[in-house]
Amino acid sequence: MPRPTKHPVVYEELSYKIIGLGFAVQKELGNIHTEIVYQKSFEIALKNQEIPFEREKRLPVIFQGKNVGLYVPDFVIDDKIIVEIKALEMLPYKASVQLSYYLKTTGYRVGILLNFGSRRLQVRRRIYG
Repeated sequence: MPRPTKHPVVYEELSYKIIGLGFAVQKELGNIHTEIVYQKSFEIALKNQEIPFEREKRLPVIFQGKNVGLYVPDFVIDDKIIVEIKALEMLPYKASVQLSYYLKTTGYRVGILLNFGSRRLQVRRRIYG
């Protein structure tokens, strides 16, 4: 059951599904694999749940109205949520900050960072705007 909040949660149901799939993947695989193994496994989990997604969608990075580069996230879920997969023992603060900047420069509002390399799945959910 979702926790009561003062403000509505952006893409609440979809966010919970994504995070739940992350926990399911780590429960089955543990924390010893490479990032690509978790990416492929997460992709299978998304397909099995029939959740629409794009892998490595090329997103323009905009600065003062100009395209200055590309950002290629691991997943864009239902054209609403950016998902980044990591397999690090310790999730650096920089990874969360980087996700926030990706949201700011691509126009997406929600990003989820899933780190499978720690003992327990680490989840960081960021909202921009």
